[in-house]
Amino acid sequence: MRVLVTGAAGFIGSHIVTALLAAGHEVAAFDALLPAVHPDPAAARARLPAAVPLTEADVRNPEAVAKALVGIDAVCHQAAMVGLGVDLDDAPLYAGCNDLGTAVLLSAMARSGVRRLVLASSMVVYGEGRYDCPRHGRAPAAPRQEADLVAGRFEPRCPECGEQLVPGLVEETAAIDPRNVYAATKAAQEFLASAWARAGGGTVAALRYHNVYGPRMPRDTPYAGVAAIFRSALAAGRAPLVFEDGGQRRDFVHVRDVATANVAALDWTGAAPPGAFRAFNVGSGTPRTVGELAAGLAAAVGGPAPRRTGQYRLGDVRHVTASNQRLRQELGWSPAVAFADGLWEFAESGGGR
Repeated sequence: MRVLVTGAAGFIGSHIVTALLAAGHEVAAFDALLPAVHPDPAAARARLPAAVPLTEADVRNPEAVAKALVGIDAVCHQAAMVGLGVDLDDAPLYAGCNDLGTAVLLSAMARSGVRRLVLASSMVVYGEGRYDCPRHGRAPAAPRQEADLVAGRFEPRCPECGEQLVPGLVEETAAIDPRNVYAATKAAQEFLASAWARAGGGTVAALRYHNVYGPRMPRDTPYAGVAAIFRSALAAGRAPLVFEDGGQRRDFVHVRDVATANVAALDWTGAAPPGAFRAFNVGSGTPRTVGELAAGLAAAVGGPAPRRTGQYRLGDVRHVTASNQRLRQELGWSPAVAFADGLWEFAESGGGR
């Protein structure tokens, strides 16, 4: 099968290219190589094998997208602007990159007859994760108030009794509740893809990535994730600065496991009935705290212990961790990289390689 990977030179996209080639697929790459994401375009291009053709263009360019889709059987759509996008001033840029870009791609796919799509979505579409109240059972978590965050009250509480809620694993059946601009654009991408599938008989696997880390993770850019931020601090001899109290629960999943999930999802799109849309959580299934991540990286490099700052970011959520049972059961996928092993590799690579 010939697969077009958008955002192919990026952190996740480049690993997907490798995994697709290893699975026997032909790959074509598409990436704008934006300076904000790729300060060294030559290094970004070097991530891709010489045999993989690269279209260097913006996914919002209809002519470039249409040309890149010639002879393509399926698309792995990774191109997106990432980060919280907390400030509403960010909304036009995020919506332009993520939602307009996806709409242009889907329109071109409809015209060209490409009917199989693996969409990079995100756990941020859920907002807060799953919570249970010891007295009232399953309970929604309201958006956190700045007054509580300032006072160091980070844990969500039951709206009925005020008891502290107990976090659990969120499943794909949970309601979508995006709580920042970036999250809203990822939810919109899912809705656009679902509408495309229904209208044209396509199939979509939407992969809701949890906290991805590993080699080639961006560092020292606005798009660096928390693992890369901690790693950069340690490389400079500084203690990692952990927001809130470090107790935020996340699911840290290695990028190579994300890549193999894309390969499995691509197979699913070929077997699914026309018009099918299915979301899959891509996570390790094992919750870790942000504090654990910082401590693990510090130990791996022999650096200073993390420092908890009590700082916070409006629009961020307290806990969101994945149930990966749907991905395991329906796609036959399982994570292969242990957390400790992945941290050591990431620490030693410095986020490069």
